[in-house]
Amino acid sequence: MPKIVDAGARRLEIADAVFRVIRRDGVDQASLRAVAAEAGLVIGSVRHYLATRDEMIVFAVRTLADRVTARIAERAERIFAGTPDRLEATVRLLAELLPHDETRTAEAEVWLAFTVAARTRPELAAEAERVHDGTRALTRRCLAEADALGSLRSGLDLALEAERLAALLDGLTLGGVTQPGRLPPRFARDVLRRHLESLRA
Repeated sequence: MPKIVDAGARRLEIADAVFRVIRRDGVDQASLRAVAAEAGLVIGSVRHYLATRDEMIVFAVRTLADRVTARIAERAERIFAGTPDRLEATVRLLAELLPHDETRTAEAEVWLAFTVAARTRPELAAEAERVHDGTRALTRRCLAEADALGSLRSGLDLALEAERLAALLDGLTLGGVTQPGRLPPRFARDVLRRHLESLRA
């Protein structure tokens, strides 16, 4: 009797193998053959679910983005439900994007490698833009909700501040991945906290 394979689970297994190859060797080395070997599969099995290299890489990055988005959404509900300290809750929420543990460091490393590759590979650009826009949507929402509660200084340009906050997160992520000894997780969170404090009423 032929073995029944869960297609969704197999695609996620392939995505996880893509992450490992990208972290270890870079996006350029994430070929169908390399990913199949990493996953312990034959190349035909990978092609059955993800026909081309670009389709495979885009699927993997979309999977990563969806995991982060789901985690942030779940965490936002818990963090902001009746919290007495909205600023600290916002720090904890936004720190989900920073490389402060093994899971988030792996995500940041893959994301940064993908972003660099997308700069010169148009077939990857749309997914890179989607995740870029997602970060900006998150910072806009955090600031808009804080402003609605009267927590921010009056007269702030919220669109500009949302972009500035997103740029800070991008920089902290880059520094945390490339210079972890100089920008350890606790210090990165302190930088984020200080920035948010500067916007308070």
